[in-house]
Amino acid sequence: MLNRRQLLGATIAASLMPSVVMAQSSMPSASRIQRSLEAAPTTRIRPQDRVTVRELKRRPDLRRRAPSIDIQAINFGFDSAAVPHSQFRKVEEIANALLRLRRRRPRTVVLLEGHTDAVGSFGYNQRLSERRAVSLRRVLVREFGVPARMLETVGYGEEFLLIPTPHEDWRNRRVTLRRVDDFLR
Repeated sequence: MLNRRQLLGATIAASLMPSVVMAQSSMPSASRIQRSLEAAPTTRIRPQDRVTVRELKRRPDLRRRAPSIDIQAINFGFDSAAVPHSQFRKVEEIANALLRLRRRRPRTVVLLEGHTDAVGSFGYNQRLSERRAVSLRRVLVREFGVPARMLETVGYGEEFLLIPTPHEDWRNRRVTLRRVDDFLR
């Protein structure tokens, strides 16, 4: 027989479990992705302060000002950069949002940022995040018809953790979509 403390603990654990599972698998809709990317930058950039894509990738201060959305729902296999076919429905939501956005803003450029957690070496995580961003771009272009010139990729490995921990945390393994055309020359 359970005492009050055990019953309360079990009840709390049971109530939290669905939200954790839901958070890991929740995919934003195409509409939500589109709205997030259509938002205005947090501050305007003067024309003389615009940069190249290469410079932008090295400027977190500028990137943070661009409209963005984190996608934590795409699950890659362990030590793999391939987007599994089981994830294509989720990628399709991204593609639909990007294609709608392009119809409204033909010169849109989106930076696909790959991120990892902090497990493994810095260099390994850096390379893995780059490969995952490129892999997602490839699927968006080849399978869903997103124009290649609309997408730039970069990997940041464990450099910009959402949850600062040296341990595994699924929230750090993500792709960030960032609309950067307002910042480019």
